[in-house]
Amino acid sequence: MAGPIKLLSVGAFTLDTILRLETLPAHQGKFIASDGVQIASGMATSAACAAHRLGADVSLWASAGDDAVGDRLIAEIEAEGVDCSLVRRVAGARSALAAILVDAHGERIIVPFYDSRAQADPDTLPLAELSAFDAVLVDVRWPGAAALALAATRDAGRPAILDADTAPVDVLERLLPLASHIVASEPAARIVCGHALDPESACADLASRTDAFVAVTGGAAGTWWHDRGTGRVRHVEAPKVKAVDTLAAGDVFH
Repeated sequence: MAGPIKLLSVGAFTLDTILRLETLPAHQGKFIASDGVQIASGMATSAACAAHRLGADVSLWASAGDDAVGDRLIAEIEAEGVDCSLVRRVAGARSALAAILVDAHGERIIVPFYDSRAQADPDTLPLAELSAFDAVLVDVRWPGAAALALAATRDAGRPAILDADTAPVDVLERLLPLASHIVASEPAARIVCGHALDPESACADLASRTDAFVAVTGGAAGTWWHDRGTGRVRHVEAPKVKAVDTLAAGDVFH
C-alpha cells in the first residue's frame, strides 16, 4: 500500500494578528475590534497545514529570525503536524509579522512585514536533492528559495507548483518560467499581463508565456484554467457560500 504523499512547502512564515471589525476602515482614525487572535500563518505555511490535514506528509522550508516570534511560529506549526526541521533561523533578524483586519463579510486588509535579513536568498537547497518529495509548492514571499526549489523539482520531473500571488512584477517573471503548475490570483495575473485584462484573457496570456498548467482564481467568481488540449480557457464556478473569513482560502486552494 502506498504511503502518504510527501510535499515540500516553501515560502511565507508569519505571525498574524487578526482583528475583527464590523466594517473595514475607509479613513484614518482609531477603530475598536470586536475580536482578536494571533496565529502562525503565511501562504506556504497555511497550505502546508491544509495538506497535512488532508493526509499528506509535509515539510516546510521557510526563513525566520532567531527571536521569540520565530520560536512561537515553529512550535505552532509543528503542533499542526508539519515538519519544521528545514526552517532557516537567521541570527539578528526579525521573524515576519502581519496585521490583518477582517470585516463582517469576511473581506480583509492585510499588511505584512518581512525583514530583508530573514528573506535573503539562500545559497543552496536545504537538502542535497528533492527527490524524496512527490511535489513542491512555493509562494512568492521568499523568491530566492522558491526559484531554487522550483528549478530542482521540475528537473526531477515532479510537480513544481507556484502559488502566484500579488508581488513585484520582477519576482513573478522570475518564478513563472520555472513552474510546472501555476495558480495565480487575479491581481497577480494582472500585474504580469496588464491591469486592464479580465481573468479569462489574463489566463490565456499567462498560458501563452509558459508550457505549464495555468489557472487564475477570482474568489467568488470562480476559477479560469487553460486547457492545452483544446487551447481554450475554461471556467469553473465557485460554490455559493456565505463567507465568514476568507483568510488563507486562496492559499489552501492553490
